Amino acid sequence: MSADKGNIEMPDDAPVDLEAEFHKSDVEAVLDQLDRELIGLKPIKTRIREIAALLLVDRVRQKLHLSSDTPTLHMSFTGNPGTGKTTVASRMAKILHRLEYVREGHLVAVTRDDLVGQYIGHTAPKTKEVIKRAMGGVLFIDEAYYLYRPENERDYGQESIEILLQVMENNRDDLVVILAGYRDRMEKFFQSNPGMRSRIAHHLDFPDYTCEELLAIAKLMLAEQNYRLSADGEQAFVEYIRLRKKQEYFSNARSIRNALDRARLRQANRLFATSSKSLTKIDLMTIEAEDIYASRVFTEQPG
Repeated sequence: MSADKGNIEMPDDAPVDLEAEFHKSDVEAVLDQLDRELIGLKPIKTRIREIAALLLVDRVRQKLHLSSDTPTLHMSFTGNPGTGKTTVASRMAKILHRLEYVREGHLVAVTRDDLVGQYIGHTAPKTKEVIKRAMGGVLFIDEAYYLYRPENERDYGQESIEILLQVMENNRDDLVVILAGYRDRMEKFFQSNPGMRSRIAHHLDFPDYTCEELLAIAKLMLAEQNYRLSADGEQAFVEYIRLRKKQEYFSNARSIRNALDRARLRQANRLFATSSKSLTKIDLMTIEAEDIYASRVFTEQPG
């Protein structure tokens, strides 16, 4: 039997250098980037590395004529907002591309409104257009459970689900679909849509960040913009995190970013109010405790 282009004819006992293949793919750079970008999430990072190893071995097997079915890589990302799901999906797209699983490696992130129409005949074109844009990469559907609304008989979400199911089965060698949302709601969604559950090969649950991890995230965010917390400012922000986590609508890293934006606003106004004094570069970079304690979080504690 003739060899496929790029495949290698080797005796069965010939050594295979997986490490060389790993370096050749340059996947390590993406994994390192993920480690730098995201604090914590060790179980998630471990699972991503395991998936990368699976694809690497599968690619080497194909080169050695060890035929196998294309691995199914559709995924479910569950967890609260701000836990890094979209970032991980983006890096997953790059890994899939570098291991030649998809052609382009881009990420298309959508919600129900991008897929489901408001009248008869509107949903199929919308869904197919999104799929067309995502083909060759990763389609990330946030809050995917909103696609299914059984309480509304005139809802068209089921039509979109049926199209997605067909594409996920027939085009799994050129498109990976990642469904994301709260864990409990995603579980109900899969119970109501067993066909969708059967097509999901990997379920990744993103944990909430600890207070220590959130502080490290805050420092990283500030450093990226040439800011820093003073010693007292850091202690104030630790108190802020502990209080904010107990309040409603806390969104992990997203809430931390919003808090820092407001702290920078208060810092700017504080500096402007004292502009008659001599300021230094350090002053412009430093978030002080008073910039944190001015937050309403300290006066609107639950209970």
